[in-house]
Amino acid sequence: MTRWDRPAAGREPAAAALLGWLADAQAPGICLVSGSERCGKSTLLAWLVAHGSREGTPVSRRVHAVVPRSGESLLGTVWALADQLGVVARAPDELVEVLTADPRRTVIVLPDLATRPVAELVRALAQLPHLKLIAETRTDSAAHALLRETNAAELNLDLERWTDPERLETWRAGLSSDVDRNPAAAEAPAPVDLAEPASVCAADPWVVTAAYEADSEDHGGLRTAWLRAGQSLCREQDEASRALVLLAALGDGADPRLRQALAVLAEEAPWRVAWNRVRGDVSPPWPGPVAALARGSGPFDNCLLSADHRGTVHILNASDAGPRGRFTPSAPQCAAMSVLPDGTVLLLDEWGRVHVERSRAARPAASGLEALLNDTPHQADHIGELREHSGTALAATPGEQPVVVLGDAEGRVRTFGDTTESARSHAGRVAALSALNVRAEGEAGGVAPLVYSGGADGTVRAWAPGHEPMAAPLAERRCPVVALHASDTREGPALVVAWEDGLVELHRFDGGEVVGFRPGPPVRAVVILADRSLVIGTDEALLRLAPAH
Repeated sequence: MTRWDRPAAGREPAAAALLGWLADAQAPGICLVSGSERCGKSTLLAWLVAHGSREGTPVSRRVHAVVPRSGESLLGTVWALADQLGVVARAPDELVEVLTADPRRTVIVLPDLATRPVAELVRALAQLPHLKLIAETRTDSAAHALLRETNAAELNLDLERWTDPERLETWRAGLSSDVDRNPAAAEAPAPVDLAEPASVCAADPWVVTAAYEADSEDHGGLRTAWLRAGQSLCREQDEASRALVLLAALGDGADPRLRQALAVLAEEAPWRVAWNRVRGDVSPPWPGPVAALARGSGPFDNCLLSADHRGTVHILNASDAGPRGRFTPSAPQCAAMSVLPDGTVLLLDEWGRVHVERSRAARPAASGLEALLNDTPHQADHIGELREHSGTALAATPGEQPVVVLGDAEGRVRTFGDTTESARSHAGRVAALSALNVRAEGEAGGVAPLVYSGGADGTVRAWAPGHEPMAAPLAERRCPVVALHASDTREGPALVVAWEDGLVELHRFDGGEVVGFRPGPPVRAVVILADRSLVIGTDEALLRLAPAH
């Protein structure tokens, strides 16, 4: 066990009580560290965070997230917590929702909490039994008054029982400055011009967020774009990267000069915004929230197919996202989608059932996957073969004889068509699938499928049917995969992976390069095109990014 040093200012009694609260499963979900201004609250919490966030700290004392400036901005606090906990949340209710779905014990520290809105967030989070929240509040603050109405435990450091007087005197004798003063916090931030892209991108993102929260003016569209992509914008990054995120979130109703200014600021970023369509856009119109994306082929060549939350599939020009039509398949809510070479669209609904949409398909050849998909009476049994399996992810290989791939909740991946194989690739649910055709070894001119899968276990793996899945993952992180797509491009095969914490990564197999982007809102689907540009779908936007080099 890692050794913990004694806390400063003779606070051993308070520290012991705080650690006891952390270890007590029956204790209230909130602990208030309270007292008057500069009584040592921040010093005690700094001691806890310094030790509780170290590698090897026991679970009972582990600190998972801390927001040093939680008193300044409600949205800033939400975004900082979501970022540290590996999730994406645009607003307080979304943070509560995503943390409700994750039952792991989580300890959150919120220093200098003074405002009622952030206190209301703490009270909402405290309803989750697996969360423990430590809030630093002054006893004269609105936050303290609100949180005292709950059954919170409280350490009021103005009370003598939380201090060892002898150790306090020894500590004071060695002091040359005030222990509870934070010089950095005392410095007045530089003024920010909320209508000027360069000023906004260069400023402290906490200051910008708090200013936009308090300001109803849209500043030419910058405020709306910032609040749409805020979690990404508040991360540590350079000015060019922040400008790129803002540009990707900017709507078509914004001041046209903003787009040009942001593009100049983003010149050093690794991506260029080829086009974007955000909520509220009218020319071309925003196609709606994205539940699934697919790259078109056959009758849908040079198109993207985007399924929205209501089940409608929008057909869009890949070059500019202009509308080409739409249809409503039998799948009520689409979770995954793939387009076969003849224009047949395969859809996986939220209950794991496969649906086949052939209203715009060319007349199929009577070979390959026809045995699975043709709905003529004498082949009805073959349709059942594909549909009798419940899936969590769906994909199909390109080419004249495509192979369909299904993933399931147990981590298994199974192929249908000319190749029928299965393998366990993940510990838990398969979250996303994609497949390519590669040259088969030992078969002159032949091809074989290569399946890429992403799991809720945080790994991306490759599998060639007929072989065991590759032992080492292609990518691995401490959060689930939510979407991926592999494709042959003009420069060779490449893979794009989207993770639950909002990160999208392009993996270039030729040089091993990985380039990332975070749009801000939760990512729902991704597609890679022939020029290695990425199409990213969220609830708020659909955008295409082209590599800068």
